[in-house]
Amino acid sequence: MSAALWAVAFPLFSTLGTHRFWGICAAIGYLGAAVAAGRLPWPRARVVSVGWALAGAAVVPFLWLVLTGSAQSEVGVIERSGTLLLQHGTPYLADPRTVHEYTPYLPGMAALGLPRALFGDDGLLRPLGDSRVWCAVAFLGCLWAGRRVLRTSGGPGARLWDSSYGLPLAVLVASPVVALPLCVSGVDLPLIGLLCLALALAARHRPVEAGLVLAVACSLKWTAWPAVAVAVSLLAHASGRRAALRCAGASLAGTAALVLPFVWSSAEAVVQQVFAFPTGRGALPTPASSPLPGRLLTDLGPAGRYAAVALLLAGGLAVAVSLRIRPPHDVVSAADRLAAGLFLAFLLAPAGRFGYLALPVVLAVWARLSGAERHTAVSRPPAPSVPIAA
Repeated sequence: MSAALWAVAFPLFSTLGTHRFWGICAAIGYLGAAVAAGRLPWPRARVVSVGWALAGAAVVPFLWLVLTGSAQSEVGVIERSGTLLLQHGTPYLADPRTVHEYTPYLPGMAALGLPRALFGDDGLLRPLGDSRVWCAVAFLGCLWAGRRVLRTSGGPGARLWDSSYGLPLAVLVASPVVALPLCVSGVDLPLIGLLCLALALAARHRPVEAGLVLAVACSLKWTAWPAVAVAVSLLAHASGRRAALRCAGASLAGTAALVLPFVWSSAEAVVQQVFAFPTGRGALPTPASSPLPGRLLTDLGPAGRYAAVALLLAGGLAVAVSLRIRPPHDVVSAADRLAAGLFLAFLLAPAGRFGYLALPVVLAVWARLSGAERHTAVSRPPAPSVPIAA
């Protein structure tokens, strides 16, 4: 019921048409879920209520908004960057004049916009060009892969929709923290999925694969970069220094290969659009202006900005020290540490949005519902036994 009340606020107060439409659909779905949970016998009530919530908050608004082409501006930015990449070899406009002409993402994000360039803006295939479709595919695909990695075997227990994982995952997708961005923008979901998968691979002693997945995440948004330190710390504790170095090397080399060619050709655009603009230091003001503590401090003037930056650095240092003193030992502790660091960063950044907090929330929740606590007790692989000569 609380989710329904929260969803109702969107058609009443939001100025964005996509948010209002999502709020109406989600409120109906959450109300249906509440009625089913209260009126039907258990366990049927659980399945029906999750179905109502998933349909109302995710499936119906997602399909309608994709089919009609209604979206937040981020969708157009990703799709334009894919077209620019295909036509000009760079996802950045050299001389942007408006906020919507900025591309505040690293070059890897343009890959999610390539389907728009391939399928076009007209015809029956137009919905397949919508970047939200591919953001959702990447997100759910990574969570599916992460589950399989954590279950270690390829048997039936690794299936995505088994009873111990399918319904909890459906609840997570139907929750406002995932369903809203899934339907209206989708931009942060691939990053979340990749980070979950990378931590799962690190926990299963697969450092090179974890590093490569981290490289892909780090090529999307620079907010993924702290995950490298957490994964390396997890591997150093669980698998030894060599594994940690292999993960760090793979992630750094992969990120460099995916990002540096575009930095070389569009250095000024990358600095201004990817780093200066999202932090409120660009030529144009960023629309990311939710009243979080860092933003409120920055609005007080230079002293407030310096205080926000100092607190941000102090928070980062505290997380770094915690990784050294008490390194994470499994997926849950690693996800919690990364979530804590990102939560502090988003709270104290000079510019930000409430929506950014979905990343740490989903990290912490998925690590638990994936069964990581039951199926992974991370420790150093046992040393091979050596037969003793008689």
